[in-house]
Amino acid sequence: MSEAATDFPRITRRTLHDEVLERVRDMIIEGRLEPGQRINEGQIGAQLGVSRTPMREAIKTLASEGLVEILPAKGAVVRKFSARDLYQVLEVLKALEQLGGQIACAEASDETIAAIHALHRRMLELYATRERLEYFKLNQAIHSAMVAASGNQVLLEMHGTLQSRIKRLRFIGNEGPEKWAGAVAEHEEMMAALLKRDAPALSAAIGKHMESTLTRVRGVL
Repeated sequence: MSEAATDFPRITRRTLHDEVLERVRDMIIEGRLEPGQRINEGQIGAQLGVSRTPMREAIKTLASEGLVEILPAKGAVVRKFSARDLYQVLEVLKALEQLGGQIACAEASDETIAAIHALHRRMLELYATRERLEYFKLNQAIHSAMVAASGNQVLLEMHGTLQSRIKRLRFIGNEGPEKWAGAVAEHEEMMAALLKRDAPALSAAIGKHMESTLTRVRGVL
């Protein structure tokens, strides 16, 4: 298969659940549904043109991801995070990504690393055109792909659970040109180390990125 053919993901059929889930998740990530806000199933369902059933299913999934809380007498609300919550999640994410990166440097195939690099190049294109939400989604996909390159499914599942939990916080952490540019530069360092299969350098770059993320996000909590 040519390199051009591998640059594009296969087209897959999306279910109504997938579509509604992504739309509501994006509303949370972008802040259209704010932390602590009650999610009105009927109102949002009407905006999206769907019934309460797919809305309820989407909310259940978002609750399992940690973006939504189901509270007695109040229903579903967008979860609020404290600075301590953020620190604890990022501390564990850093350890998981460093372990995944270490294994990937030693064991991932050249094709796998090339595919991650292709995602990185596409992310830089989105940064250049300032397509912020799509950039963010691809940014998160790169973090997941680096962990997946380890081949350790348990590691990937744990990472996915925690990464989903703080998507909104990481998104707002890149608000402003200086913060966004800093995050991109850190990704460049991570990718350079991965391409060289330099595990110590990758671990250091991941650590720097996570610590900088904490600083960027803590300022907007």
